[in-house]
Amino acid sequence: MDEKTQVASLSVVSNALLTTAKIGVGIISGSVSILSEGIHSGLDLVAAFIALFAVKESGKPADSCHAYGHGKIENVSGTIEAGLIFLAAIMIIVEAVQKIQGIINGGGYVSEIGLKLGLFVMGISALMNIIVSRRLMKVAKQTDSVALEADALHLRTDVVTSGGVLLGLLMIKLTGWTIIDPIIAFGVALMIIRAAIDLTKKAFAPLVDVSLPDEEREIIAEVLHLHSDEFVEFHKLRTRKAGAERHVDLHLVVAKFTPLVDVHELCDRIENEINEKLSVTHVLIHAEPCSSRDEECPVDDKTAPVCQRCEFERLDRREE
Repeated sequence: MDEKTQVASLSVVSNALLTTAKIGVGIISGSVSILSEGIHSGLDLVAAFIALFAVKESGKPADSCHAYGHGKIENVSGTIEAGLIFLAAIMIIVEAVQKIQGIINGGGYVSEIGLKLGLFVMGISALMNIIVSRRLMKVAKQTDSVALEADALHLRTDVVTSGGVLLGLLMIKLTGWTIIDPIIAFGVALMIIRAAIDLTKKAFAPLVDVSLPDEEREIIAEVLHLHSDEFVEFHKLRTRKAGAERHVDLHLVVAKFTPLVDVHELCDRIENEINEKLSVTHVLIHAEPCSSRDEECPVDDKTAPVCQRCEFERLDRREE
C-alpha cells in the first residue's frame, strides 16, 4: 500500500469514529450544532471514501482506453466532494431553522449531560482532525494530489467548525442561552459553503483543461529561454493538468539545415529540464524548420544556431 492510499485510509477511519460519536451525542443532547457537526463529519466520511477510491485509480498507468492516464479521476473526486460540502451546509441550515422554531415555541433545551459530552467530543474531534489533516496535506503537497488536498481541506474546515461548536457549548453552559446553539450552526454552514466554493474552483478547472498557473508557465518559458540560442522561436504553447500530471506541448522552430539528431537532442534536454522543475510533466515538442519567409529566420545556414560539429559537416558538404 503506497503512502497516498495509507493516509486516505487513515482519513476514512478517523471520520467514521467522529461521525458516530457526534451524531450519537447530538441525539442524546438535543444540540443542533453538535448534530450539524455529525452531519458534516458524515459527509466527510463519504468524501474520504471517494478520495480513497480516487487515489487508487489515479495511480494506475495509462492504457488503451485512457491514453493520457487516470489523473482526472482525482479532479472528479474533488468536484464531487465539493458538492457534498454544499449539501452538508444546506442540511445544517435546515436543522438550525427547525431548532430556532423549537426555541420560539418553548423547546430547544440542551441537557447538562449533553453539554458535557458535547464539549468532550468536540475537543477530541478538533484534535484528531488537526493531526489527520496535517498528515493528509503533507502527502497531498508531496504527491500533488487534488483528492488528498480536498480531503485535508474538509478536515481543516471540521477543525474550525468543531472549535466554533465547542465555544458555543461553553457559552450555553455559562449563560444558559440556548439560542446560541442554532446561531453557531448557521456559522458552521457559512464556513462550509466558503470551503466548498474554493474546492470547486481548484478541482473543476482541470476538467475543462484550464492552463497551468502563471508561475508554472513562467518556469516553462525560463527553460526555453535558456536554450534560445539553439532555436529560432517557439509558438503554440499549450498546458493543462490532470490530477497530479501536467501536460505541455509546443511548436519549436529550428534552423532549416539543423540535423535531425541535434533537434531531437535539443528537445530531450528541454523536456528533461522542464520535468526537473515541474514533476510529473509530459512534454510533447513538435519541431519544424524555419521558413525563409519568416523575418527572424537565419538568412543562410552560416547564421543558423546549431552546434559546431554540424557546422563542420556542412562545410564538408560544400567542398564536395
